[in-house]
Amino acid sequence: MILPIYIYGQPVLRKVSEDIPKDFPELPELVENMFETLASSEGIGLAAPQIGRDIRVVIIDLDLLSDDMPEYKGFKKAFINPHILEYDDSETETMEEGCLSVPGIHEKVKRPTRIRVRWEDIDRNEHDEWVDGYLARVMQHEFDHLDGKMFIDRIAPLRKTMIKNKLKSMLQGKYRCGYRTKPVRK
Repeated sequence: MILPIYIYGQPVLRKVSEDIPKDFPELPELVENMFETLASSEGIGLAAPQIGRDIRVVIIDLDLLSDDMPEYKGFKKAFINPHILEYDDSETETMEEGCLSVPGIHEKVKRPTRIRVRWEDIDRNEHDEWVDGYLARVMQHEFDHLDGKMFIDRIAPLRKTMIKNKLKSMLQGKYRCGYRTKPVRK
């Protein structure tokens, strides 16, 4: 089922998400719905708060980028209860990011190129590893959602001032995108 994506201003996007228990009954269906929602919006990552759930579930599908990044051919994973344990700040990279919850806005964000993450897969097997490159960036972006943060919180103050009116318009439901959304209702 394709779910609506919550847009900037929705309170759930600013909440810190909770870990889910091992016996969380609807996990397979939730993950399937999230992948379907992601595919319909042509994104590469989706966090549960973006569909209105304050739980620690993220999906990432980098197969879409495999023509330019062949190492991500077939990469499609769910991350359950993910946490970033360490940031390796010795190397950073600035790249443009966008977000399904902030349609029409793309800004440069500086992030470490390597992080240590812990998560469970869909079968609830635990993983703890260092991740680098583009996947590390996508994980940081999506895992930020689980901590009530958005990429626009990480941009330069001047750039934040420059997009202020666009964000205000978004709060009023004035934005365009080609996927199902849930705007803020005043």
